[in-house]
Amino acid sequence: MNENIDEPQENGDEPKKLTGRTFLCVVDETEEFAAALQFACQRAKNSGGRVALLYVIQPAEFQHWMAVGERMREEAREEAEEMLNVVASVVQKRLGHMPVLYIREGALREEVVNLIEEEEGVSLLVLGAASGTDGPGPLVSYLVEKMAGRLRVPVTIVPGNLTEEEIALIT
Repeated sequence: MNENIDEPQENGDEPKKLTGRTFLCVVDETEEFAAALQFACQRAKNSGGRVALLYVIQPAEFQHWMAVGERMREEAREEAEEMLNVVASVVQKRLGHMPVLYIREGALREEVVNLIEEEEGVSLLVLGAASGTDGPGPLVSYLVEKMAGRLRVPVTIVPGNLTEEEIALIT
């Protein structure tokens, strides 16, 4: 997966060489996700890399009846695909090529760690940190407190309250 790939540019310029560097973002509906996505897109654009998007479906708590549980899984999958399609179109517009998409089902932190271990092409995990008084968020807290030094890739934590201009300056 470390091959260079030629991708056509949106503006008609020569294709930009993709380095194989992949910036992984965890897709969710938090405010800080927007900052993380912008950071990942800008870093990918500046370095000739790609963006990968991961959406983790939380397992349904209520599975009393098998048919109801299966329908809940189907609906969750449809929602995940819709959300990823919307976010992927944003990435497409920013970079001129589609991101790599992943949908997993399970506990969020376990699925993030598993994907990083399984997909050698992932080079960096980009997460947004909540700016409220409740802390940076459960995934950020877990990765910093429990997984620091254990992941095979660096983790970039982007403050969720950064403006687009501030993100552009640091990428």
